[in-house]
Amino acid sequence: MNAATRQRIIQVCDRKIAVKGSEVGLSFYANRNDNPELLIEVAQWWIVEHRLDHFEKASKIKNLVSVK
Repeated sequence: MNAATRQRIIQVCDRKIAVKGSEVGLSFYANRNDNPELLIEVAQWWIVEHRLDHFEKASKIKNLVSVK
């Protein structure tokens, strides 16, 4: 996953955590899916590489994305 995508995911996680608290969940295809290539990139990382469930805690995703 490229650095810009990682940064975007961290920003989304930070925003969701700030609004709804540390237990808020996140899905890899939530919100607008207007960029199919990005969706595939994130799905590959989410499902294939990390074998995550459809819905995970934003704090968990942020930690995983922050570690290379």
